[in-house]
Amino acid sequence: MQATESFEVAYDNFALKGDFHPAASSSHVLILHGAGASSRATASRSGLRPALQARGVASTSFDCIGHGDTGGSLQFSSLSSRTRQAAAVIAARKLAQPLVICGSSMGAYNAIRLTQTHDVAGLILIVPGVYTPSAYNVPFGPQFSTIIRRDHSWADSDAWAILAEFKGKLLVIAAEHDAVIPPEIPERLLLSARKARSRRLRVVAGTDHQCLFPLVSEERPDEFDELMSLIVGCASDS
Repeated sequence: MQATESFEVAYDNFALKGDFHPAASSSHVLILHGAGASSRATASRSGLRPALQARGVASTSFDCIGHGDTGGSLQFSSLSSRTRQAAAVIAARKLAQPLVICGSSMGAYNAIRLTQTHDVAGLILIVPGVYTPSAYNVPFGPQFSTIIRRDHSWADSDAWAILAEFKGKLLVIAAEHDAVIPPEIPERLLLSARKARSRRLRVVAGTDHQCLFPLVSEERPDEFDELMSLIVGCASDS
């Protein structure tokens, strides 16, 4: 395999640290990580990025502010900042559009928001989270947590209306025993994308929010291959 290329992208007073995994074909995926302890390394440890590269799909990923090699405090970031950070990477790296974006957990919402400002042909949403608009510009911290922990705060998310205008390919991968993301969210995402070129929901049995890809890649290789075929199909045909 070709060597990974590291990069930095200036954003406000930070340097967003990322890398590009080249591959044989022209297919490419921008990967957005989740919240908590997630970083761009999460998709590598889970086997996702190596499997994409082995199947001829290149990928770009970066660490949002407060995560991984970028570092810094989460209080200097927010949902809206994460979307702008991704847009800065897209611009600086001159990623060709239409894009294929893969977002996990919180990153799935950022991927959805990017369809408003970029030409996106494929969306791959893994254990996807969505958020109420009132949380979008609130810095990460106690106030943000209070807003999103309100019962069913996600129900009035703008993700539904945004996806209603999406015309690319949509693939949603959910965990059967996800204690973080209610099952209604992936189902409603699929139903919202009425104009999508194609849409598919795949619920992975016996997995939870944290262990979906690590578990399947290590213990269920046939199912991992199936999931990768779905992802590569979304990336390659878009």
